[in-house]
Amino acid sequence: MAKRAREVTAVRRPEVRLPPLAPHGPAELETEGDYDGLEFRNLDLSGQGGNGSRFMDCGFYGCVLDETRLAGARLIDSVLSGVRGVGTDLSRASLRDVELHDVRMGGVQLHGAVLERVLIRGGKIDYLNLRDAELRDVVFENCVLSEPDFAMARLDRVAFAGCELRRADFTGTRMKDVDLRGAAVLDIARGVDRLAGAVITPAQLVDLAPAFAAEVGVRVVG
Repeated sequence: MAKRAREVTAVRRPEVRLPPLAPHGPAELETEGDYDGLEFRNLDLSGQGGNGSRFMDCGFYGCVLDETRLAGARLIDSVLSGVRGVGTDLSRASLRDVELHDVRMGGVQLHGAVLERVLIRGGKIDYLNLRDAELRDVVFENCVLSEPDFAMARLDRVAFAGCELRRADFTGTRMKDVDLRGAAVLDIARGVDRLAGAVITPAQLVDLAPAFAAEVGVRVVG
């Protein structure tokens, strides 16, 4: 009897329940600041520096994060909704039990970051940089990812549900229990050979056949 294929392990989604939040005042972000139970609503945080800061039980709503510097920051049990920004620096940051809803961002730097139990739902992110990052229990849901860079990243229990992956780079990526079956668009520019550990549908396999053939040097001639 043929051995039954192992089912992909389900992603553990975050369950963020924020307490009543106090409004954050007009003060700018501080390096290595400590922010607990605060609401950042409709604030322009462009160009501000919060490198190494900790955000616990915080909510960001409608904020602008153009060139905001949050390298090495820790976001825990927090929500970002309707935020927008270009060039936001979250390199080497740690996100645990975080939800992002309907964000519109470009050039977000998350290289070397650690994402654990993170939900990214709705919105659009262009040129998302997740090089050398670690993703555990992360869901991309009904969002558009244009030219995301997962090169050298480690993906463990990651799901793409109803989202569009356009020109994705998986060069050197390590995958385990990555569920690509729900992706509305699966367009891989580089790294199709790194899909070991991922699950796709038969239809996706057909769509990716030219890329697989090119990877192994097969010429398809009509």
